[in-house]
Amino acid sequence: MHVFYFIAAFLLLARLNKSFADPVLKLKWNQTITYGNLGIGILFIVSQIAVDGAWQSVIGVLTLAGILFYLYKEPDFSPFNFFIQAHYPLVVVGIISSVVQLVNIDFYGKWSNYFDFAILGAFGWIYARWISSKKQRQEMMVVAARNAQLDVLVAQRTAELTQQKNELQETVKLLQATQEQLIQQEKLASLGELTAGIAHEIQNPLNFVNNFSEVSMELVDEMGEEITKGDIEEAKAIANDIKQNLEKIIHHGKRADAIVKNMLQHSRSNSGEKQPTDINALADEYLRLSYHGLRAKDKMFNSNMITELDPALPKLNVISQDIGRVLLNLFNNAFYAVQQRHKTEGDSYKPEVKVSTALKGKFVEISVTDNGTGIPDAVKDKILQPFFTTKPTGEGTGLGLSLSYDIVVKGHAGKMEINSKEGEFTEFLIRIPV
Repeated sequence: MHVFYFIAAFLLLARLNKSFADPVLKLKWNQTITYGNLGIGILFIVSQIAVDGAWQSVIGVLTLAGILFYLYKEPDFSPFNFFIQAHYPLVVVGIISSVVQLVNIDFYGKWSNYFDFAILGAFGWIYARWISSKKQRQEMMVVAARNAQLDVLVAQRTAELTQQKNELQETVKLLQATQEQLIQQEKLASLGELTAGIAHEIQNPLNFVNNFSEVSMELVDEMGEEITKGDIEEAKAIANDIKQNLEKIIHHGKRADAIVKNMLQHSRSNSGEKQPTDINALADEYLRLSYHGLRAKDKMFNSNMITELDPALPKLNVISQDIGRVLLNLFNNAFYAVQQRHKTEGDSYKPEVKVSTALKGKFVEISVTDNGTGIPDAVKDKILQPFFTTKPTGEGTGLGLSLSYDIVVKGHAGKMEINSKEGEFTEFLIRIPV
């Protein structure tokens, strides 16, 4: 039965050589395995010629055991451990059979059939494990083929996703640019609505400037006559009147200049820097500008304007043109709401818009209230969303309140709340930290 050990060793090396999938490893071990098989053949011939009996089995078992030990130490063969370990039972049975045969030949002769059956069984076990490993390799090849297909699909999908990502990034850039344009258009639109209000507000100081200039010219002529007459005292009195007129001209000139500067700030694309700002003056000015702007479109419209401004209010470190834009949006909406209710209810209804300021702890609170149409409960949660508007098409962009919310909350770390009851009132409450 010693021939089975040599056959097992020979087939083991041959199968391992065929099992290398990596061509580099196959090339590396091809010569070694060839020499190994040659050595097995030589040992088999030597055992047949030089020795007999139990020693033939000893040489066969040691040859197989030596090859197994060598393969165990080489990491390149670790993927084949499943098949290599299948030879262990044959080695164990062979060692036991050889030892028994050498120590007690009679005992071995009595039980030799069982020893031969054990050797055949161990050899058969090797064949069974080889068939099993072959199936496993085939399954692994199928899995590897599937993995390769999946890798191709993943690469294709990754390329598609990368392309979609690039397209989305371009879309986002386009949307951001569009958003900037829409925001700028909203600023310009709100400025356009104020044109009539600005004209009305700036006309008053200009009228004063013109009137006092004309009176001052007449006084200059009178002063010249008095000097000619020699009445110096009267000339001094007239000169004092001229001085007072010039002071009034300067005052109203500065008033007109302030209106123009405020509107220029309102129209700027960038917000600028925060600076101490008189919130009361800002609220009062934009309230009147918004009112006169609406009256320029609807001459029949009138509304009460109530201001309750806390005189002890500290100056706030804010971006004045941005807060002015917020107030303007709120006033425009308030006057629009009372105008719509007036159209529905007629003269029995008295429109009213109120702005109040107060210091509440660490916050300055600004309240803009109107007794207009109110906000329906169904749209309260949407009212601050971009592009949402309750106004008819063409009368609103839906950006005013969303921009105002961003300015207050994101730009100034403040808060904006809405209290409203449909058909009765609306209150926008702004809190800005001191």
